Amino acid sequence: MINEDAIKSYIKTKFKDAIRVEIAKIGSGVQGSGFLVAMETSQGEKSYVVKGLFPEGLGHDYPSDRASVFLLDMEDYAKLPCHVKAVDVLAEMPDGTVKSIGGGKEYYLLMERCEGTDYFNDLKAMVSKSRLDENDKAKIRSMAKYLAEIHSVKKDSRTLYWRKIRDIIGHGECLMGVFDTYPDGTISYDRMAVIEKLCIDWRAHLKPNTGRLSQIHGDFHPGNIWFQSDTKFILLDRSRGAWGDPADDITALSMNYIFFSLREYGDLRGACKEGFEMFFDEYVRLSGDSGIFEVLAPFYAFRGAVVANPVFYNDVPGAVRDKIFNFVTKVLKTDRFDAQSVNTYLEACGE
Repeated sequence: MINEDAIKSYIKTKFKDAIRVEIAKIGSGVQGSGFLVAMETSQGEKSYVVKGLFPEGLGHDYPSDRASVFLLDMEDYAKLPCHVKAVDVLAEMPDGTVKSIGGGKEYYLLMERCEGTDYFNDLKAMVSKSRLDENDKAKIRSMAKYLAEIHSVKKDSRTLYWRKIRDIIGHGECLMGVFDTYPDGTISYDRMAVIEKLCIDWRAHLKPNTGRLSQIHGDFHPGNIWFQSDTKFILLDRSRGAWGDPADDITALSMNYIFFSLREYGDLRGACKEGFEMFFDEYVRLSGDSGIFEVLAPFYAFRGAVVANPVFYNDVPGAVRDKIFNFVTKVLKTDRFDAQSVNTYLEACGE
């Protein structure tokens, strides 16, 4: 359904000579519905069509998805010969009014400014420690507690759970998209394909787990976690939808304990190892989600691809990158992730 009154008001504002406006549904297809907008004007009869998309499935689950479809339509319809032209993209606002957002060349987000110190700074310091200090432990407890709390908010939607599993593998910002940004020679296409194919198998394995769908941040990595005290932090850049498997957030953070230690020592040790294990212990204790270890693999594949990417981290030696891919491949071949076996996962695969 569309807000007919709001659209009529918009039409009368855009077309100053509109005397009468009538709206009638034309029909529905697989993706959405079309509505005829008929106008009587001082120049005679005019008619347009308003299209709406169904808000579930086919990648249209969030309002931003549907906006992106229509903004692309606005840009591309006019470029193809013999194609119907798009007039505008309409946004229905929380107050029920409709306004134009079409015709933009580029779009920007205005948001609040925040202050703090990102968690990368803690990880850099952690590398030189043999044990966690009390400040380190307080921060890990606060992050684990926060995630356990937001993940306790559940949603019943097979569509959104399946979407998260699909996106973590095939989204342009996730595994396959990140691999496509790799400079040639970083990793062979065949090795990429092995990882991608294993993730496809995991997609089938995870599909029955729709009860795990939870509220998530979606990009809970150290650069997006800004601490303002030992326990208080503020977050940036929530990404790729509000719902998914908690594994998304857990791997986004925990991969970095491995990554920072690996770059320095070639394995997971010292305070980074303690932090990695403490984070999992605290999260499972607070959330009760012991099943997390059975779903982590494809999410670690994505996060491994991120930290091994020379576009993002150009100072990573090839030997370190190779161990990251060992880790990813071995974890994907393991039914249940063992937080005590990271160094075994980092060893050569023997393939």
